[in-house]
Amino acid sequence: MKENSLLSDLAAHLFSNLSGNGRTPSERELAEHFSVSRGQIREALAILEAMRIVERRAKSGIYLTTTEASVEAMALFARAGVPLDPILIYETVELRKIHEIKAAELACDRATEENYKRLRDILAASEAKLAAGEGLAREDRDFHLEIVRATKNSVFYRVCSVYYVMGEHRLPIYFADAARSRRSHEEHIRIYEALLARDGNLAQALMSAHLQGAQSYWKGLIGGPAAAAR
Repeated sequence: MKENSLLSDLAAHLFSNLSGNGRTPSERELAEHFSVSRGQIREALAILEAMRIVERRAKSGIYLTTTEASVEAMALFARAGVPLDPILIYETVELRKIHEIKAAELACDRATEENYKRLRDILAASEAKLAAGEGLAREDRDFHLEIVRATKNSVFYRVCSVYYVMGEHRLPIYFADAARSRRSHEEHIRIYEALLARDGNLAQALMSAHLQGAQSYWKGLIGGPAAAAR
């Protein structure tokens, strides 16, 4: 079993086999369940512990600590099909908006012709998808991440990529609405034109308005942070 597969499968298994106090099965039980060595389980648990998904308590066992989980951990949960806390989802969408608005500003200063060509190719692919009556889940992700790539900040790119891993199961549903896909594409074109003009203020304003739609969608889906907390 590959490490990445073991990590996501292990995370899902831990969630589905909790005791009432949050304690997970033992290393031995986990090794038997996945037909791997205890050493492999120990290594996987060490990674989950670094991601603040689990914690080891001396002479007590292994416990889930998902309220302290890192952003990367939430992406792992999404891949494993583990339900995410609605408050965390909303807060992550809010953080994504803040990051991508800044990315639009930086891209105006740093984007190269290669970035612009990729954006044009993505917009052309979007047009083809719309003509075929298909949604833009993949093209939307590619468009936004290409803008982040244009910042020339690799850490920024890795952070923002996590947001799209978390939403990869929801994006096809979001873009199943043909009118929403068309509207999103038109907004992408305007953002591209602002980037091409190197107009940082306009690019930020357009990105903010564009992402407000996604934020409103999630707010409606989960009732916003106040409703989620209740």
